[in-house]
Amino acid sequence: MPTVSVVSKGKLKMRNKQRKPYVLNFIVWGLVGFALVVCLFFISRQVKTGLGHIGSSHLHAIRELEKVEEEQFRLPPPHKLNPRAVKRRGPHKALKIIDEYLDGSSALHDSFFPSETTAINPLKGGNDSMSFYPGRVWLDTSGNAIQAHGGGTLYDHKTSKYYWYGENKDGPTYQVHPEGAPRVDLIGVSCYSSEDLWSWTNEGIVLPGERTNITHDLHKSKVLERPKVIHNDRTGQYIMWMHIDDANYTKASVGVAVSDSPTGPFTYLYSFRPHGFDSRDMTVFKDDDGMAYLFYSSRGNTELHVSPLTKDYLNVTLAMRRILIRRFREAPAVFKVEGTYYMITSRCSGWAPNPALAHAAHSIMGPWETLGNPCVGGNHFLRLTTFLSQSTFVLPLPGLPGTFIFMADRWNPSDLRDSRYVWLPLSFGGLADEALDYSFGFPSWSRVSIYWHRKWRLPEGWR
Repeated sequence: MPTVSVVSKGKLKMRNKQRKPYVLNFIVWGLVGFALVVCLFFISRQVKTGLGHIGSSHLHAIRELEKVEEEQFRLPPPHKLNPRAVKRRGPHKALKIIDEYLDGSSALHDSFFPSETTAINPLKGGNDSMSFYPGRVWLDTSGNAIQAHGGGTLYDHKTSKYYWYGENKDGPTYQVHPEGAPRVDLIGVSCYSSEDLWSWTNEGIVLPGERTNITHDLHKSKVLERPKVIHNDRTGQYIMWMHIDDANYTKASVGVAVSDSPTGPFTYLYSFRPHGFDSRDMTVFKDDDGMAYLFYSSRGNTELHVSPLTKDYLNVTLAMRRILIRRFREAPAVFKVEGTYYMITSRCSGWAPNPALAHAAHSIMGPWETLGNPCVGGNHFLRLTTFLSQSTFVLPLPGLPGTFIFMADRWNPSDLRDSRYVWLPLSFGGLADEALDYSFGFPSWSRVSIYWHRKWRLPEGWR
């Protein structure tokens, strides 16, 4: 009997050992199946996010904006240097394409800054009416080049108009010292109004610079950049936030101005360093619940900070979060889709264009995750330079949920008044975009895509 018992136990152990691999395989494949179901759920959710609220009549128009348009242009031959300069500096290293592009006298530069004869002109009718041409001169309804650089837009329900605010750089470009950045004297913030986002009427300089008082933040020798305006529903005021600095970029502050009208005049209030930190490139974002937030590059542009504004939008609250730490990002443009927050940023490279990055967050205070370069179409060179531009604002199209206008500046440091505007369609949907540094195990973000077009129009029903 004892012998039989031992043999039976041995057989039982052998059977258990044989069963364990099958059980383990069942568990592993079960987890794989669960993961696939979760991924399919997120994919279907993101597709619905992009298309769920759009009527079938608008889908065709949106698909036109999402067509991938390639560019096959040839780069011109390198710009010839002055022989005396070569002799003085020694053996010459080949210029990078970006250096060639930034050289205002090069053929490459001219190819991306076409003459005013090709301008977007609302005074002309014909087939070009309502067509956007990224990088061309854009004229207002008076026939003058629009001066609204580094700006943003506001839709005002009282007047049923859009207002475009930006830096007026209509002055000569110069350097304070040989190593200084190109600049123009501070002129002020321009405002333009429109009902169709294509034909813009000049409303004048709504926040002028100061000509005589050299201690004033807005003295012509100072710096005012990236003005953004939001409306406070509680107070009825229009609040302008901006980057305020000195010529050497050591002040690194935000400035605040107010007005009772979208067309000004705005009264300048003060400047300060939010939470005691340096602040350079910045933006403000007003959420659906009326809360507003300040985003700003800080700590020597190594990171971004985000803070809620007070209820009157005139200051920041004590709350602040550091985001995108050690990423060296600037030019933030924040927007929201179906409860998820998104942001487009630029790398810190002076006037030289660089690859944009898209970021996403479930909470506006973070954590923020990086998704990658959103640029689609053009060619490799254009995608790596954000179509030779830098982000400034993302404008929602109310009639087409999930569709936006990506607003950017094509800077011309050799003649800043001739900097151009790059407006392109931005949309969501399709396969989910996997974060480059996500903490959760499954990608859950709608794919952000900025589509290159040499020429494009807004679809019908965008309002």
